[in-house]
Amino acid sequence: MRNPILDIQSLTTCFSSPKGIAKAVDTVSLTFMQGETLAIVGESGCGKTVLALSILGLIPDPPGRVTEGSVFYKGEDLLDMTENQLRQIRGNQISMIFQEPMTALNPVFRIDDQIGETLRLHQGMDKQAAAEKAVSMLELVGISNPRCIAGSFPHELSGGMRQRVMIAMAMACEPDLLIADEPTTALDVTIQAQILELMEGLKQRMNGSLILITHDLGVVARMAQRVAVMYSGKIVELATVEQLFQDPKHPYTQGLLGSVPDVGQKGDLNTIPGVVPSIFNLPRGCRFHPRCPLAFDRCSQELPPRFPLVNGQQVRCWLYE
Repeated sequence: MRNPILDIQSLTTCFSSPKGIAKAVDTVSLTFMQGETLAIVGESGCGKTVLALSILGLIPDPPGRVTEGSVFYKGEDLLDMTENQLRQIRGNQISMIFQEPMTALNPVFRIDDQIGETLRLHQGMDKQAAAEKAVSMLELVGISNPRCIAGSFPHELSGGMRQRVMIAMAMACEPDLLIADEPTTALDVTIQAQILELMEGLKQRMNGSLILITHDLGVVARMAQRVAVMYSGKIVELATVEQLFQDPKHPYTQGLLGSVPDVGQKGDLNTIPGVVPSIFNLPRGCRFHPRCPLAFDRCSQELPPRFPLVNGQQVRCWLYE
């Protein structure tokens, strides 16, 4: 039986602004198993990236702060650790591929220096050994002529190449857990397929675990075993990938799946009416009820808990009380 590698309990992250206090992540609880690929999906602004940054202690303070909850990694609460203790884990045992490689990579350092920094810090390598390992990591992620690319600056590379560099950097120390935030954004479909195949291959080779943050349901179907659907800072549905695509329960999940166009579809695309509410002005009750075609009176009055279903799914909706 697999052991949980990450156990998140009632995690809440708030941001202060002149408009007031906003909960970008609101009492999220999630258990993540060793060797699992978990996808976190939802529209932009639902709290997916903030959740990932909260796990790693990367929320800028001010204006943001984790105000409640715990994040147990192999039995130790990351939120109780000092900054020096977290630095020993970030990039070493838990790594993250950030959403935009052009801004995540430092424009004034060469590629081998940026990958090598992780190796020198966490594995105690000297500069020459770290540079050689950087070249081997670039080769591992499918970059042709890796020695030439290692001596390049980020602006000299294409988007797909920069994304591969980010993966090489994240995997250099062979982490137990990799968090990938929209790893295929702004890439053409051919490069997307290559990047996904590469990540899956590296995960299996290193026997690691993967949290995949995306809004691309095609990526979810290909990569994930379980899916957490987020809306306005809360998880509204948790299911296996088969359950999610075959029998989605929450009206929001049904709306997301219904918005995916079919091949050969004619006419207007299906959409979810309205927009994600501002975190400074959340509706009372269920946060999805202003957009929900199945809403009734109780939905606008009380926030539903996550109800466990007999098939193992969990759904935050009064229809399943």
